Amino acid sequence: MGMESKFIWKDGELVEFEKANIHMLTAALHYGAAVFEGIRAYRTERGPAVFRLREHVARLLESAEIFGFRELPYTVDGVTQAIKETVRANGFDECYIRPLLYLTGGAWNLNVDAGKPALMIAVWQWSNYLGEEALEKGIRANISSYTRHHPQCEHDQGEDRRELCEQHPGQDGVGAAGL
Repeated sequence: MGMESKFIWKDGELVEFEKANIHMLTAALHYGAAVFEGIRAYRTERGPAVFRLREHVARLLESAEIFGFRELPYTVDGVTQAIKETVRANGFDECYIRPLLYLTGGAWNLNVDAGKPALMIAVWQWSNYLGEEALEKGIRANISSYTRHHPQCEHDQGEDRRELCEQHPGQDGVGAAGL
């Protein structure tokens, strides 16, 4: 089970898998200037189906706005159609879908406004990755003790604030951090 497919959707067109490249100096590679969504298409009698695809796409675009992209050339309807087109073009009856909206071109100073958004949609075959035994006997799961940071901790308005969130994730640092 590899991550290969026939086509990747890149900025409005289907591109052969091997030719779907980005420049090595893209800000997304150096600074993580990107947002993504992880989506599954499931096998059904009527063909592949995605549960709440529009909600996934809306969350992707919302994440991009939170990240700082001001004027996106993408809409929920447009990205939804691009995802469907990509799944169809690759002929998968079930697959993983990874839309990646990333910053490219001219954003070397990390100013999102200096660059431009780009969108790629990759899909690859991904059936039951936990194996047949998981379907028959179930799986064992753990509940993590991980504490999620407050969403504003991720929006860096200075290193001191991020450090406060990292050092005291379980404490209310709102007053101290000036949030």
